[in-house]
Amino acid sequence: MSLFDLKLKEIQEKLHKKEITVSDLVSESFNRIKAVDSEINAFLTLNEEAAKAQAKELDEKLDGNVSPLFGMPIGIKDNIVTKGLRTTCASQFLDNFTDPLYDATVVERLNSQNTVTIGKLNMDEFAMGSSTENSSYANTRNPWNTDHVPGGSSGGSAAAVAAGEVFFSLGSDTGGSIRQPAAFCGVVGLKPTYGLVSRFGLVAFASSLDQIGPITRSVEDNATLLQSIVGHDPMDSTSANVDVPNYSEGIESGVKGLRIAVPKEYLQEGVDPEVRDAVLTALKVYEDLGATWEEVSLPHSKYAVAAYYLLSSSEASANLARFDGVRYGVRTEKAENMIDMFKLSRSDGFGDEVKRRIMLGTFALSSGYYDAYYKKAQKARTLIKNDFEKVFEDYDVIIGPTTPTPAYKIGEKIDDPLTMYADDILTSPINLAGVPGLSIPCGFSKDGLPIGLQLIGKHFDEKTLYRVAYAYEQATDHHKKKPTLGGDR
Repeated sequence: MSLFDLKLKEIQEKLHKKEITVSDLVSESFNRIKAVDSEINAFLTLNEEAAKAQAKELDEKLDGNVSPLFGMPIGIKDNIVTKGLRTTCASQFLDNFTDPLYDATVVERLNSQNTVTIGKLNMDEFAMGSSTENSSYANTRNPWNTDHVPGGSSGGSAAAVAAGEVFFSLGSDTGGSIRQPAAFCGVVGLKPTYGLVSRFGLVAFASSLDQIGPITRSVEDNATLLQSIVGHDPMDSTSANVDVPNYSEGIESGVKGLRIAVPKEYLQEGVDPEVRDAVLTALKVYEDLGATWEEVSLPHSKYAVAAYYLLSSSEASANLARFDGVRYGVRTEKAENMIDMFKLSRSDGFGDEVKRRIMLGTFALSSGYYDAYYKKAQKARTLIKNDFEKVFEDYDVIIGPTTPTPAYKIGEKIDDPLTMYADDILTSPINLAGVPGLSIPCGFSKDGLPIGLQLIGKHFDEKTLYRVAYAYEQATDHHKKKPTLGGDR
């Protein structure tokens, strides 16, 4: 049995009783990585020497007055800046960014809690993708079946937790990039309310949509990890200055009397029958626990994918303009003049998907097309946000599937970007509205692949989401199952 099969509270209890050490936890992580990461390719950069040295220091500091995350091994998505630790965004353009000068705010806050960073996790290049097949370094594979994708863009973050390589990880979510891989890999992933978690030190894809969030094996551990990274940050102008509750407090109080809304658009044609059945079964569990649910409509959800890709690509075209071979990134050695240097650096440094979105975004923002595309997409975004607010006048939480299907095979959709974009239909509306979304395991397909249940809450009401998710988790055993990898077979 792995130490990572225990809950966070159980591990902390063992640490305090001196039954285990932080060095044991860190060794557990690196031993597991050496045993299975050749199968799943979750990590791009390991921090082994520094992590083991930090573990020894923490072993000497352990006493009765430590944080709930003391000594816990964590993986960080490779678009979150880590001081002195290579940060590439899975792009050749940042292949030489080996020694960043500062930590992202979330990393600073984790460091203050004495977590141990094990390494940086694979992703779709600059967070653009839904399968981690757009990484310029390696395809991450799904721990449940290595012929299948782990989801994306935080595929490495979800796969590493599912495979037991780290206790938990951080990902980023622009249109579903935490929740979708969490669903595909059978773990718990939260996209917080926009502004709840600082974006300072997150390499920007689409600034009005991006959010950093936690990926864990259990709901309660997810709440604890979120608690450690939230809060106002003066370094982020979009950071919300709101009161932060104790997310774990009252998590066991149940769902009796809870009012659940189920959007009919989320269970229509295009949703795999196995996914639909798993969601309906989960709703029956909630009924048995004392909650009620009704079908509702989010009528403007049908515009979400088009609005999301226009807006996110427009913001990406602006954010990635800084990567030109002068100020950031790898500079081409083939250029004979400055214009060629710009063109060739960007042509060589960026992958196909990144180029595709930069071109789409630049077109949408160009003179003569701005009103027809970008402005219209912003209007659709407002209508989508209004749909959510109207439903939340009468209901406490919205529930539906996280993804239309379980994980698909590697290579199955990579050459058909429009089909892959359409897979974001259930997750992207949440980012457009800025509300929180949480994915938890709710079953398995006949092929043994996980299925995710998506819980959507009111702005800054993550506490209710955790309570609702915890009630379901305690009533089922999906979260207890583990993929078989390496020596587990």
